[in-house]
Amino acid sequence: MKRIAFVLSWLAWCGSAAAQGPAIPLTLDDAIARGLANSERLAELQARSEGAAAAEAGRKAAALPILAVTGGYTRTNHVDEYVLPGIPPRVIYPDVPDNLRARLDLQWPIYTGGRTGALERAARAERDASVEEIAAARADLRLEITRAFWALVTAGESEQVVARSLETLGAHVRDLRNRLEQGFIPPNDVLSAEAQESRQRLLAIEARNLRATADADLRRLLGAEEPGFFQPVLPAEGAVGVSADAAALVSAAKAQRPERRALADRSAGARARADASHAAAFPQVSVNGGYDYARPNPRIFPRAAEWRYSFDVSVNATWQLWDGGRRHADEAEAAAAVRAADSRIGEFDRQVTFEVRQRLLDLESSRAGIAAAEDGVRSATEALRVVGERFAAGVAMSTDVLDAQVAMLQASLERTRTVASARLAEARLARAIGQEHP
Repeated sequence: MKRIAFVLSWLAWCGSAAAQGPAIPLTLDDAIARGLANSERLAELQARSEGAAAAEAGRKAAALPILAVTGGYTRTNHVDEYVLPGIPPRVIYPDVPDNLRARLDLQWPIYTGGRTGALERAARAERDASVEEIAAARADLRLEITRAFWALVTAGESEQVVARSLETLGAHVRDLRNRLEQGFIPPNDVLSAEAQESRQRLLAIEARNLRATADADLRRLLGAEEPGFFQPVLPAEGAVGVSADAAALVSAAKAQRPERRALADRSAGARARADASHAAAFPQVSVNGGYDYARPNPRIFPRAAEWRYSFDVSVNATWQLWDGGRRHADEAEAAAAVRAADSRIGEFDRQVTFEVRQRLLDLESSRAGIAAAEDGVRSATEALRVVGERFAAGVAMSTDVLDAQVAMLQASLERTRTVASARLAEARLARAIGQEHP
């Protein structure tokens, strides 16, 4: 019965693997390119950046003249005409209930005390900050895809190791059953091996589910919808080209991290808004003009029920002498925003200093782990060779060979894990110092 249950579980595993569809080879560079192209988060930030650019254009246009055309119709009540006697009599104020008018109006602010320019600088700083936020989001997405890619590599390797271990254990159980039938071993040896085989099948199911979860996570980041499952293609091994000097890396991070540049842009924008608030204390000068065409034209006396034109040009100055403290409140609010932005930059510098040092130590540990894992693989390989020779000579049991094979598989899996950990540490260090790609 246990053999039947094992066969059924193995067939179910094969059926679920086949249902996933064909394998899709995927390199890390391809994964990053697909993720950047299909990211909804980047699309959102891009739309916000376009909105900030439109706001900058609007602030810039505020310094240009405004030209408008207006028109209207007004119906008034009838009035008694005022007529001067004479020969002939002259109508001074006629009864014209239908009033039609059209105007071409011009408004041009020629001096705002620097307010318009300050608001334009603030909008430009916001647009620059939004561009830097896109760069930061792209870097975060690259790191997240790298993490998911190596998680899938590790999960796939774990699944293969467990599958090979289960296959080896199955062969061992069959050998023990044969030996039991020949009377060489007691029944409890077979029962112990079968119990271990059952636990191994459970590990195989967990490993398969873990790989499916890693595949789904990578699909989420890439926006992939095609059937099948990803088969990672490992990149060539190599260390990231960075200096080991922590101080130099911290300085590079402060200069290259887009988050810090975004904070600097927002600090500049806050200062520009403070200048705009201060500019409200200066006079505002504008030029206004217009061309009127109306029936009757109220600027022409005497009134007449006929179309007449007129024009006007004026220079207006406005100086707000007292506003109840509104300007001082706006200046205080803008100054507080400047201090907050500068404090955020200082906090970011402290955080990035710690992050770079931490990532550098993680990378050092990961590289040392690779060397230790390679030593473990060599040791397990040699142990398997020796046990195989002893088994062939009849001085070692099959369980010894099985243990050596499992140890060899575990050593290979550990090396894959340490390599993945090192590559992820390289990616995190590159992200910490603001490099585009590890």
